[in-house]
Amino acid sequence: MRGFFGELCERKELLAILIARNIKIRYKNSALGFFWTLLAPLFMIAIYSVFARIMRWNLGREDFLPFLVVGIVVWQYLAMSLNDSLSAISGNANLIKKTAFPRHILPVSTVLANGVNFLLTFAVLLVFLLIVKADFQALWTLPLVLATHAALCLGLALAFSAASVFFRDTEHAVGVGLLAWFFMSPVFYSMDLQMAILPERLSAAVYLNPMSGILSAYRFALMSEPIAGGESVWLSFAVAWALLPAGLGLFRATEKRFADEL
Repeated sequence: MRGFFGELCERKELLAILIARNIKIRYKNSALGFFWTLLAPLFMIAIYSVFARIMRWNLGREDFLPFLVVGIVVWQYLAMSLNDSLSAISGNANLIKKTAFPRHILPVSTVLANGVNFLLTFAVLLVFLLIVKADFQALWTLPLVLATHAALCLGLALAFSAASVFFRDTEHAVGVGLLAWFFMSPVFYSMDLQMAILPERLSAAVYLNPMSGILSAYRFALMSEPIAGGESVWLSFAVAWALLPAGLGLFRATEKRFADEL
């Protein structure tokens, strides 16, 4: 892992160029361009506010809207990173075949480009939470949560970017998998509901899903929402960090064959 981060530091200029390119591609031919990064979360908050009122679905809590918006914003970073990673290698065949550079920079740049969008969206989220008077007493935990979230995205992006070179069905599998994962994660419902499905002695197993712990930790940091299961949340963090070297290992085991497959 030290070599992985060392190579990123050594090629920081190339990494910065690729991040900027990925951001520009997302808003290419758009009249408002990068401004959509700020508009999109505002529209999302308004839409979900109307949706929650129409459906009268609030889980019996007054702060359901901020609870839901935090979950959606956090989930979008993962979903966008994984979707973009599918073409990180296969969509850059010319670079892979003609240029010598650490190949993992390509999926890393997609995750970091989405990270820039996420942080700007996150700024809008913080303003919204200030307006609704959310409790920020646990904000000091946020750096660890952000780092764990990014580690999960990096690990999976490395794995899926490599897999998509050899298995073209990866794109479809990831789409279906993300949908299932979304509903298995406490994005629009609380961890208490998820844990109630299992017997009490097995309830901590829900934290084997890394997004369960990450979502709970974000809500703890931004809303002082108690974490169901307490210290079991560390199980999610352990899984998220373990997926980073696992994804990197898969990537490095297959990268020598990228040029032949492309």
